[in-house]
Amino acid sequence: MKLSKHTTLTAITALALLAAPTLSLAQAAPAPAGATVHGHISNAAGLPFGTGEIKFTSERTTPTAELKFKPNMVFPIDAKGDYTATGIPAGDYYVFITQGTVIADRVDLSVKPTDTNLTLNDDMSRPEYIATMTDEQKKQLADFKAKNAAATSANAIIAKLNTTLKTVNDDLAKAGPTKGDVSADVTMMKDATGAKPDEPLLWSNYGNTLLAQGDHLAAADKAANKPAATDPEVQQTYADAVDAYKKAIALDAASKKPDPAKEAANYNQMGNALSHAGKNDDAAAAFESAVKASPANAGMYYRNEAVVFYTAGQFDQAVAAADKTIAADPKSVLAYYIKAQSLATKTTTDKAGKMTPPPGCVDAYQMFLQLADPNDPKVADAKQMLAAFGEKVQTKFKAGK
Repeated sequence: MKLSKHTTLTAITALALLAAPTLSLAQAAPAPAGATVHGHISNAAGLPFGTGEIKFTSERTTPTAELKFKPNMVFPIDAKGDYTATGIPAGDYYVFITQGTVIADRVDLSVKPTDTNLTLNDDMSRPEYIATMTDEQKKQLADFKAKNAAATSANAIIAKLNTTLKTVNDDLAKAGPTKGDVSADVTMMKDATGAKPDEPLLWSNYGNTLLAQGDHLAAADKAANKPAATDPEVQQTYADAVDAYKKAIALDAASKKPDPAKEAANYNQMGNALSHAGKNDDAAAAFESAVKASPANAGMYYRNEAVVFYTAGQFDQAVAAADKTIAADPKSVLAYYIKAQSLATKTTTDKAGKMTPPPGCVDAYQMFLQLADPNDPKVADAKQMLAAFGEKVQTKFKAGK
């Protein structure tokens, strides 16, 4: 059987189709129709407009109240006042800037068929816009600008003060071990309190710099064999520190949210300044005030009081303060040592040379040894005293009530 010419061509075509490999060509996604419009919106005060919407409409003859915006022609304005609108077809538009149902402004925009990327900003602080505002709106704007200027100035001051505080605190940490000169920091904090006199934190830090400078001057007196107690500069520096702490306490107490912990810390620092000036009774009163402000930290403040009296050789007061410390913090190692050492000064010796410590002295030493770190240098002293009294160290000692 002979194939017709038509049949032969058809068969060849079919074979060719069967033999040809299947090709899959990657196709680029169609570019979005229309232009991209982006920009920044500023309000009448010249600040970012804030969260809102930008709406495009080509209906330029329809009354504003009757306008209906297509969802694909409405775009968000972020908190920074920026927006990006995509797919805006060629045409002439009214562009509305809105917040909720309020229309803040309207600008014109023409998009040409060849446009792909356009910038449209709107600055409502322009004179033409301000001129359309009512007298009341203009007054509100003026008041806002004044308050904002004040806030901006205050923020700048606070930023500078925060830098000052960091510098001062770093300097105090470095100067502490050597009692170095911090007169420059005293000047910085004096200027800081002058810049913002209603801030308790600044007065607290001013007090800290004065206390540290007083210690520096007192150390210099000691090295020169001069009595710091009669040095007018030393005494005035400590007195200024006390005044600074008093100012901090008063400001905090008058604030909307007084902070008892900060009040207590200032009283504690005041007590340190007074004790360094040799005014131990006044220092004790300051520590007592710290306890009243923050009873939770009573153990620490009473311990500081005990240290002051013990260091000054006022042993009766030291014992009383140590007892208050122990009542607040039964595991205060230093309080037991101060109590024991203070009571030991009242030890009596009979004709035979036997030493009799006053009541409570041995118990205080025993408790100290129970709680103290074995490497504490005071441990050897405590053991020596017990041996002198003819007492043995008790490994499981419990103090009497």
